[in-house]
Amino acid sequence: MARDVLHHHHEHSGDNLVSAARHALLEAGEQWTEMRADVFEALAGREKPASAYDIAEAVGALRGKRVAANSVYRILDLFVRTNLARRVESANAYLANSHPGCRHDCIFLICDVCGQAIHLDDDRLTGALRDAARAAGFADVRPVVEIRGRCGDCV
Repeated sequence: MARDVLHHHHEHSGDNLVSAARHALLEAGEQWTEMRADVFEALAGREKPASAYDIAEAVGALRGKRVAANSVYRILDLFVRTNLARRVESANAYLANSHPGCRHDCIFLICDVCGQAIHLDDDRLTGALRDAARAAGFADVRPVVEIRGRCGDCV
């Protein structure tokens, strides 16, 4: 099965990203509540992967009251299911998806020094992983590829 090496999509940022995320969540049949908006905006404002505790702290500061990390975890799980966020498995942290209307697999390059996570798309690699998993009898395959090392700034 032939695949393009790169997956092309439109990157969103700022208010445009929040609007695209809201639209994608509504299209998925979910509600865009004030709490979900606050969690997404706190996540989207981060340059590096953030934990649910980091997001709960930021939303709590915004709202002027404590926000439970459990509530944030549920919202982040919803965001991952609806393609608004990506989970960096090895760090138990999350990143806002800058192209929430586009479904594809991501490859993360994670810096062990500064914590930066860069996302790449390579449909050949993730497609080969999907094909291998399907050949082994797996359905609904979602490849998770994370490569750890040092970024160019930390070398």
